[in-house]
Formats: sequence, C-alpha cells, structure tokens
Amino acid sequence: MTAAIRAQSIEDLRRAARRRLPRAIFDFFDGGAEDELTLAANRAAYAQVRLAPRALVNVAEVSTHAEVAGGPATMPLAVAPTGAVGYGRPGGDIAIARAAAAAGVPYTLSTSATASIEQIASAAPGRLWFQAYILRNRELLDALIARARAADYEALMITVDLPVGGKRERDARNHLSFPFRYTARNLLDFASRPAWAVAVLRHGLPVMENLKGLEAPAASATRLASSVGRSYDPSFDWDRLRAIRDAWPRKLIVKGILRPDDAERLAALGCDAVVVSNHGGRQLDGAAATLAALPAVVRAVGGRVPVLVDGGVRRGADLLKARALGAQAALVGRATLWGAVAGGEPGAARALAILRDELQRTMQLCGVCEVAGIGPDLLFREPPPQTVL
Repeated sequence: MTAAIRAQSIEDLRRAARRRLPRAIFDFFDGGAEDELTLAANRAAYAQVRLAPRALVNVAEVSTHAEVAGGPATMPLAVAPTGAVGYGRPGGDIAIARAAAAAGVPYTLSTSATASIEQIASAAPGRLWFQAYILRNRELLDALIARARAADYEALMITVDLPVGGKRERDARNHLSFPFRYTARNLLDFASRPAWAVAVLRHGLPVMENLKGLEAPAASATRLASSVGRSYDPSFDWDRLRAIRDAWPRKLIVKGILRPDDAERLAALGCDAVVVSNHGGRQLDGAAATLAALPAVVRAVGGRVPVLVDGGVRRGADLLKARALGAQAALVGRATLWGAVAGGEPGAARALAILRDELQRTMQLCGVCEVAGIGPDLLFREPPPQTVL
C-alpha cells in the first residue's frame, strides 16, 4: 500500500499493481483485443495533441470544478465502469466508489462488478451511475434497472458497443478462461504472487453480485463471467433503446459511440449524455481512437447533450486536452483500478488526487483559471506551409 500512496503518476500505480498481481490477472485488466491496435491508439492520440499556453495570466488561484452530465464535480472526470475488480483486490469496487465520493466525482458501477447495486449505494453515497450491459435475459436486465432506480442511482448508462465479446488473446495465452480451469501454467503464475493468493484464499473467489440468477447455480465470478459472455444480446437496437429511454425517468447516458450520425440520433432520442468510447480497446481492434473521434461527435450533437470521452486517460493534462477538443469530461477506468489493486481505497484516492493535481498544474501552465475557460485556442496548430513563388 505504501507504493500506492507514494505513487507520482498513474503509471507508478500500474507498476505497483503489476508487482502484486499474477500475470494472467494483470493482463486481463491491462490488455485489449487481438493486436491491441486500438488500445495503443487511445493513448497515442493524447500524446499527439500539443498545447499552446497563454502567457502572462494571473493563475494564482485556479479551480478544477466542472459540471459533469448535469451535476457538480471537482474536476471534469467520472469513474468509468470496471468489471471484475475483486479479482485484483477483494473489496476493490467499494474502494473505488468510496474514493470517488470523497473526491467529489461521479462513480459508475459495472453490471459485472463484484459488489452489488445496493452495497455500493450504502457504502459510498455520492453521484452514482449504473452501467447496464444488454443481456439476453430481459427479465434480469429489467430487474437490474429497477434496482438501480430503487437505490436512487442518478443515471443509467447503457453500453452499446458490445453485441458480442471481443477476442482477448492475452487471456488465452495465459490460460485464463471462463469457466476457470487450473493448469500447471496458471498455478505457477498464481503461486508467484503470494500476497494476492492469500487474499483470494481468505476471501474466496469473488462473486458478480448483480448477476446472481443469470445462470443457476451462479456461485462464483468465473461461472458468472462465462454466463455474461454468452448472454449479450446482439439483437439490441434503436427500438429497444427507445423503450429504455421511455421507461427510465432519470438521466440516461449511452456509452460506446464513435460515429457522429449515431450521436446525433441519440441526442434526438432524448439521451442526456453520450460517451465516445471504444471499450478501452477491449472489443473491436482497429476501431478509431476515442480522442480522434471526439471532435466530429461534438459537432454532430451541436451542444444539445454533453459529450464525454473515455479511453487512454493517464494524465491530468489529458483531461484538459479532452476538454479543449469538446468533451465536457473524461471517464477513467484503469487509472482508479490500478490504484485500488495496488493500495485499496487509499490507492484509488491517490489515483484521483494525482489526476486533479496534474490538471490544476496544467491549467496554470496553460494560463487558464477555470475549466470553463478551456477551449480549442489552447491547442497548438501547425501553420500551413508557405507557398514559395
């Protein structure tokens, strides 16, 4: 935990988590689909954006506070839905949710979390969003949405980029499969990380609490994860989404959009926010980087709904870049996951503190005092080449 608290960057937290986890578990969280082109492109897109700071601005006092999806936040950030966190550290979901509440940013609970809708609502009162995967079992899906409403979740987030699961080759190479099978390779892998192994033995295999009943008997996370993989509904379409919009009385956020025409249609449908996302590079390899897709989506919705973005955020400067390109806020998933895996709730809190501190410093260095003042003029544009006559 000391390494997490002393971390100076999200990459430090990632390295600390890697030291604690067996390779198979680390790769499950860290990896992407197939050749991982989209996974790499998400990060590279931020690296390619250059800033043009304003000079001679009084930045003695800077506020990172922002509006995010119709509510207040201490920075333009929300925690993205992250599944199976309990594989990394028991109680990891609650740790991240509590850290988000303490930091004053929204937290999104994944359908495949290892804490229930009700457990999170009780343990971490704050701005809570529930992310729903579209399951073939419509009764269970309807029940999950009803439970989120009863637990007073502020928003429902529908993920639409997962009609089928992606091909994650790291998992196959590491013999990480669902239902779980013990092999000589993964047993040696697990034994190499005794602190992690002892925690699993003490607490038992995690349970995906929200998916109990998906398949009977649903006793462990491994069996449930397998059930979810077989249970996505590839027939989900605009009519089904409209029915959810009509039935859900609170904020509806749709995640998994890369195309401007889809975003425009969602705005017309009455969604309250859209998330430009490629599922962190974990589904369709070769999909566009989210930061590259963002500006066209922002133009398409024309200010009718907030546009959020996820994928590749590792620095506070990334939050400023996303905002300058038109996003109201960014979602982070792996950053807080690495923090929680490395150091529990203090580690997750450290991840958020790092991002906020970096954002504030970047704003000062760019000559901007408020998040509302972050705009496209802070982006460096190469001048057009001069024509020599």
